[in-house]
Amino acid sequence: MRKFVPLSVVIVGAAVAATSAPSNWAVAAGNPDRGAQLFGACAACHSLNPDRNMTGPSLAGMFGRKAGGLESFHRYSPALKSSDVVWNEQKLDAWLKDPAQFIPKNRMTFPGMKDDRARADLVAFLKQATAPGNSGSIQAGQQGGMTGGGMMGMGPATVPNLKTLEPADLVIAIRHCRDTYRVTTGDGETTDFWERNLRFKTDSSDEGPNKGAPAVFGAGMAGDRASVIFAAPEEISAFIKPEC
Repeated sequence: MRKFVPLSVVIVGAAVAATSAPSNWAVAAGNPDRGAQLFGACAACHSLNPDRNMTGPSLAGMFGRKAGGLESFHRYSPALKSSDVVWNEQKLDAWLKDPAQFIPKNRMTFPGMKDDRARADLVAFLKQATAPGNSGSIQAGQQGGMTGGGMMGMGPATVPNLKTLEPADLVIAIRHCRDTYRVTTGDGETTDFWERNLRFKTDSSDEGPNKGAPAVFGAGMAGDRASVIFAAPEEISAFIKPEC
């Protein structure tokens, strides 16, 4: 299967390239304030809130935890779960430098952060941010601006709690005709999407949508793409009505 490199990896790479440093930079010398800026890219896949899992596991309380050991996350690779790694500053530094070498055959697509100072900064931030009692408040600062963008907007980098939605983000009807989906939202607006430009997703977490009340978030420079997020898979086909 081809592995795609997320945009967040590109952002991290750009940030790292802009802060070159001596190769013997020590982990202990990291600056958490600089590391917070680098974590902005990691936040696309990792939360700092306890058991708030995303593409990757929550990082809250990670120091002193066995790799692959967060019980609420179920998508760890066999390689990570079978490793004997317990996270500390040194192990995390080695992981961030080259995940594929540190734990071969893991599923992390991030190719590694080669800049020693950048790694030290990020490790210093994570040491501080993932400590018990710190995670929630720091996460809020890192993921600011989590508001619904409306169906025709670019949409948020991280979707908000979907239990409460603005009318423009609440789907009340989806009709399908030939190669087109017509999505009607709570504000009375209906938007047409080419069927390949509309994605259907599910979120069964505590922050997912209520049953029967899917959310929609736009994407694409022209607002021509969107994702509809349901509470459960069985809602998808039941919600879409064939109608021309």
